[in-house]
Amino acid sequence: MPKSKTASPKSEDAKKVNTSLRLHRKTLKALKTRAIEDDTSVQKIIEELVDSYLKKTAGKKS
Repeated sequence: MPKSKTASPKSEDAKKVNTSLRLHRKTLKALKTRAIEDDTSVQKIIEELVDSYLKKTAGKKS
């Protein structure tokens, strides 16, 4: 059976790059706690927040 042409989670992860950011210790702790409560990851939360911000600010100029 041929493989599906839809992107698999593994192939999507291969397109990602590492970055780093600095957060206050308290903020990171709260973020990790919320990720656990929501059964998700800090990475996923941040990625969704950034995507939302970019969509909201699309077309705006500095």
